[in-house]
Amino acid sequence: MDSVTQIVLGSSVAIATLGRRTAVWKAALWGGIAGTLPDLDAFVNHGDAILNMVLHRAESHALFYLTVLSVPMAWLVSRLHRETDRFTRWWLALWLALITHPLLDWMTVYGTQLLRPFTDTPYAVGSVFIIDPLYTVPLLLGVLLALAMRQGRGIAWTRAGLVLSTAYLVWGLAAQQIATHKILASAPVPHLTPGQLLVTPAPFNTLLWRAVAVTPTHYHEGYYSLLDGDRPVRWSTHARGAELYARYQGHALVDRVARFSHGFFKMSEAGGEVFITDLRMGNEPTYSFHFNLGTPAELVSGQRATTQVWQRPDLATALPWLWQRMWGADVQLAAP
Repeated sequence: MDSVTQIVLGSSVAIATLGRRTAVWKAALWGGIAGTLPDLDAFVNHGDAILNMVLHRAESHALFYLTVLSVPMAWLVSRLHRETDRFTRWWLALWLALITHPLLDWMTVYGTQLLRPFTDTPYAVGSVFIIDPLYTVPLLLGVLLALAMRQGRGIAWTRAGLVLSTAYLVWGLAAQQIATHKILASAPVPHLTPGQLLVTPAPFNTLLWRAVAVTPTHYHEGYYSLLDGDRPVRWSTHARGAELYARYQGHALVDRVARFSHGFFKMSEAGGEVFITDLRMGNEPTYSFHFNLGTPAELVSGQRATTQVWQRPDLATALPWLWQRMWGADVQLAAP
């Protein structure tokens, strides 16, 4: 999730856990710091764009390491504020603020390596978009009210914000299952297995869902709004670059993307250079993680670091389409 959401989630958890045992501003401050700490790994440059992607949300998002970190952090904070008699409560608050960060990230589609060092598998539910105001706003209001009201009278609002935001996550899981059922009813190819279908929300909402179905040679993209009723999903079909993947399968960076994306990727060639794209984030033909692997010779020799090529949609076209399509309008997104 975005940084603002993680900060207010950490603050909310700490305020709710500490209650009136300390000043609300202290709980909000240190909870917000704990809530954003895991994302500092984004500033680490591993020297290659693909490595930067697959090694984000790794050790810094592991439940084991964050649990270990919570102990010295709570000791430091409790000593700083001369509240060592409340060390246990400070530890609980900061531990919860730390681990709720990766648990929330787990609900997105990116991939969070929760169980390092035991496994580097990237786990992803994909039931909430990385920015969703309906999740963030209750948390933000709860924190602001707790800070604004004296003598801890606003703490109840913080707890109410946590309840509402958590209920929204539960709704997202239910909506994802409803959308998946409807999408499978008009699948683009017969006998899709669970590993061949990705269903994740379109930006900023949980009404409109994007589906990607993959076969060894093609991928299919479609959208379903919970307000579509019985209207079947309209699919577009695209080549996955199966010949390129067969040629470069076994290359470390190609295999990393294939594994990290759980098989939802494509390969292409343009201008004498080879590209690999994570199909989970973005939409056709603009994707967040589109990588230039270099020329075939550079790819094989490893002489060139991979670079990320940003593919940005035309917001003047995409946002109106998103709003209309979310409410069930049968409109198509114009090609850029």
